[in-house]
Amino acid sequence: MAKDINNNNKAEHEPSNPSRRNLLKSAGIVGAAAVGSVATGNVIAAEAAPTRVSTASITVREALEVLTAEEADTLEAICDCLIPSDDNGPGAKEARAVHYIDRALASHNSASRHNYMVGLSAINDFARQTRNKPFYQLLKDQQNSILLAVQTNKVPGFAPSGSGFFNLLRNHTIDGTFCDPYYGGNQGFVGWDMVRYPGIRLGASETDISKGAELEPNHQSAYDHSTYTKMASNMRGDTNSAGSSDHA
Repeated sequence: MAKDINNNNKAEHEPSNPSRRNLLKSAGIVGAAAVGSVATGNVIAAEAAPTRVSTASITVREALEVLTAEEADTLEAICDCLIPSDDNGPGAKEARAVHYIDRALASHNSASRHNYMVGLSAINDFARQTRNKPFYQLLKDQQNSILLAVQTNKVPGFAPSGSGFFNLLRNHTIDGTFCDPYYGGNQGFVGWDMVRYPGIRLGASETDISKGAELEPNHQSAYDHSTYTKMASNMRGDTNSAGSSDHA
């Protein structure tokens, strides 16, 4: 269950589970969930003859745009600490927050790519120095301890600071967990289900409004609606005509 380091005030209309509630209101969190599965991309031992490895026993890694394999493994472990899965549902790892961040660093958040390269390297260097393993191979409580040290500027090597990088990671993890799935995160709408957001609707009846968060989720991206698709297409056309390369 995640801990809220800076704020224990209870807010209305937030998930009943403390880890989810504190995530949405706190400026600093570090999870303390049970140890999960091995990092993405590891080879699963094959139940076959020692001289043969079945292709079915190998986890296929999703193609990355800018992150290296070790950066992705480290970042996934961090995201899993910040928004862990628990008895109330899946978290950032299941939402593919790392996939969202990777795509964002290749596009509209490209200015943060250097900070990620330096910061993730500093976290792994510190983990190896203090625990003799890279961050993503440590137990969850050890990972949380290192993240707390990063947040409180007790780990060197960050640009511009450990606390600044922690806040950047936290914000991007939240974005990747709760964004529109069109942008690469919130896989299976797990983030929207977590906060009981029923999804994009072009219109709502009085009955829909009265149901509020109890409204049945439609599990649709904004870009599943032609109105939004046409709007995005028009915006891209305006951007191209203006000679700008910015995009969301």
